[in-house]
Amino acid sequence: MENKKVVIGCDHGAYQLKLTVKEHLASLGYEIIDVGTDSEASCDYPIYANALCDAIRSGKAPLGILLCGTGIGMSIAANKHKGIRAALCSDTFSARLTRNHNDANVLCIGARVVGPGLAVDIVDSFLNAKFEGGRHERRVNMLKEIEENEK
Repeated sequence: MENKKVVIGCDHGAYQLKLTVKEHLASLGYEIIDVGTDSEASCDYPIYANALCDAIRSGKAPLGILLCGTGIGMSIAANKHKGIRAALCSDTFSARLTRNHNDANVLCIGARVVGPGLAVDIVDSFLNAKFEGGRHERRVNMLKEIEENEK
């Protein structure tokens, strides 16, 4: 990926995993925009999903990574934002294909679902994949049309 910027956010349930992912990303030369949380103190995940989506939509980074206990809450919250296609992935195949086929711009991972080693591999698969376009572009455009028509 040409743009080596990524936004990352988490809730309290995934704070330790966020530290692991950030360390890995830094070792690969990524500029990391961390939107929080900054501790294991109980917090509300939509705050961090919103901050991450705002950063992507404003052009601060092309891609984001959201972490919470299961990844489900973060993916629901992120997908409420126009222009965001967040995918919950627990394996490398899905992480790669969601970029290739769905042009996902946010990866969600559950810290209580996958361990740190697999999480780092999932992140790598997501960040190294590229949207293939072609027949997939028509489908992504259909998603954008649904979004535009939503009242």
